[in-house]
Amino acid sequence: MTNSIKSIANRTLQIELAAINGLSNFIDQDFEDAVNAIHNNKGRFIISGIGKSAIIAQKIVATCNSTGTPSIFLHAAEAIHGDSGMITKNDIVLIISKSGESPEIKNLVQLVNHFGNTLIGMVGNAESFLAKHSKFILNTTVEKEACVNNLAPTSSTTAQMVMGDLIAVCLMELNNFKAIDFAKFHPGGNLGKKLTLTVGQMANINPKPSVLGSTSLKEIIHTISKNRLGATAVVDDKNKVVGIITDGDIRRMLEQHATIQDLKALDIYHKAPITISPDELAVNALTLMEQKDISQIIVANETTYFGMIHMHDLMREGIL
Repeated sequence: MTNSIKSIANRTLQIELAAINGLSNFIDQDFEDAVNAIHNNKGRFIISGIGKSAIIAQKIVATCNSTGTPSIFLHAAEAIHGDSGMITKNDIVLIISKSGESPEIKNLVQLVNHFGNTLIGMVGNAESFLAKHSKFILNTTVEKEACVNNLAPTSSTTAQMVMGDLIAVCLMELNNFKAIDFAKFHPGGNLGKKLTLTVGQMANINPKPSVLGSTSLKEIIHTISKNRLGATAVVDDKNKVVGIITDGDIRRMLEQHATIQDLKALDIYHKAPITISPDELAVNALTLMEQKDISQIIVANETTYFGMIHMHDLMREGIL
């Protein structure tokens, strides 16, 4: 039975891969003109469909909205019961349908053309009503569905989704949409944090352990333990970083010295520690910490100590 399931899954995969590969034949002048029309349009980008195609339409809307192309979903069935009122003068309408012949699609096509809006048809039948009444055709014809009965929308919806991704990615590049722009629409997610969160912001909410060169060993241990970052910066009287002492340094020092009561920070600290500017992204701090195989890093510039972040901070924020 296991081999049979694997066989079915692999067969399905091959059929859907063929559907995706077949789209290369449909990246034609209509596709280019449709993308340019959306890019140059002054109105909104409205995407509609019914059934499974409506679900694909919602996914394409979500992708476009998060990548710099404001879009709205319009359900084809609701459009003919008042929701077509959302279509304004300069909007471009994309209707998605495999057959291009369902009654709801035909009614919506007639409404859009009556309004005078530019209509793009994403359709799996180039001879359909939708195709014949669209200004631009995005052909998503597939040889067959992956469904064993060639009925359930599988390959066809895969082709629709990929065609939507092609549109969205083309628009991203035409709009010169950058990673920082993407982060503006995803400020709460881990990806947004990777693109926006700085080490300075992280250091601001952490303790800022520091000692002077003359600080006693007892006070150094107290400072490291109290602030729970596994280390302390060593600063001068102007708050400039001159070194670092980690809890590992303390353990090694205890092994190497028989008498420790007179030891000061200057006797055991590491000079010229690895630091990072407060303006650097947290994700860059992660890269540097992994390269240097360290668990914490000092946040400082050439003159001022701002604090310290630990690898655990990066884990907590979802950067790691």
